[in-house]
Amino acid sequence: MRDLLGPLADAWRAGERAGLATVTATWSSAPRQPGAAMLVRADGTAVGSVSGGCVEGAVYELCREVAESGEPRTVRFGVTDDDALGVGLPCGGAIELFVEPAGFPEVEMLAAEVAAERPVALVTGVAGRARGRHVVLTPGERYGTLGGDAIDEAATERGRVLLAAAQTAPVQLEPETTVLVTSFAPAARMLVFGAGDHAAAVARIGSFLGYRVTVCDARPVFATAGRFPGTEVVTEWPHRYLAAEAAAGRVDGRTAVCVLTHDPKFDVPVLEVALRLPLAYVGAMGSRRTHDGRLARLREAGLGAAELDRLSSPIGLDLGARTPQETAVSVAAEIVALRRRGSGRRLCDTSGPIHGGGMI
Repeated sequence: MRDLLGPLADAWRAGERAGLATVTATWSSAPRQPGAAMLVRADGTAVGSVSGGCVEGAVYELCREVAESGEPRTVRFGVTDDDALGVGLPCGGAIELFVEPAGFPEVEMLAAEVAAERPVALVTGVAGRARGRHVVLTPGERYGTLGGDAIDEAATERGRVLLAAAQTAPVQLEPETTVLVTSFAPAARMLVFGAGDHAAAVARIGSFLGYRVTVCDARPVFATAGRFPGTEVVTEWPHRYLAAEAAAGRVDGRTAVCVLTHDPKFDVPVLEVALRLPLAYVGAMGSRRTHDGRLARLREAGLGAAELDRLSSPIGLDLGARTPQETAVSVAAEIVALRRRGSGRRLCDTSGPIHGGGMI
């Protein structure tokens, strides 16, 4: 949905007859999660995806039909679909979509809040008396209405809980009234300490994953914009920079820290700071021997077993990586596996659903 906000606001301003399809619920191995969306504009241009390709053609036509009729529709696609469209999901999962005429008065404010990297949520009524209505929530304000004070208050309370957790999910407010809360949190941060070739590769893949990446190194000869195009580069001692960012409230429980300095005078002090913070991930590069020596120094600095258990060292998953680029893939794979509670195993060696879904 994030990538659709600009075109969606443009369509609203132009008064276009456009259609918007949003995934509202999923079951089993559905390819996309709630909040995934497709916008079809008046000229036939399509932006976004709701299934990774399985039912895109059918959804495209539904968006055009809804744009023309002005009447929202709720549709479900599953592996056993035998409706007139003759389409389904070969993955074995199921998705439910809310298809509506695109554009609503609050969309411009929503787009502006997201562009300014301020936390904001869109609440869309997908069933019941809120159907087709929208509310935009910030941590302190509410814009729009779902049709009444009581339902607005309930949506605000539940929506802000999801916004604080940066989660998108369907929420049942009344027996027959369901809304989809789509959270737009500022991008999570990835702090890469060290400015070598491995850091350049990790910074690139971190940006690809959607992180706001900062590279920090105390050595100005390495910490240059030329080595890290398009990435924020800071010349500072790593532990001082991290401590200052934490004190300013600019790191949180979604932040990933990758220590790639491979030098005890840099990595031990910054790890001492990082492992005492409630971060999502702390990893450090080095051999087994380097790891053992690093642990000994951190114990001498007063870190306990619980803090040291949070350290991913040696960093990354065992992919047999050799090059900086391959190493970056192994680091990214470990971060994703921990964030999504994946096993890190080959999918062909596992069983059961690949993706989950449901309603909060």
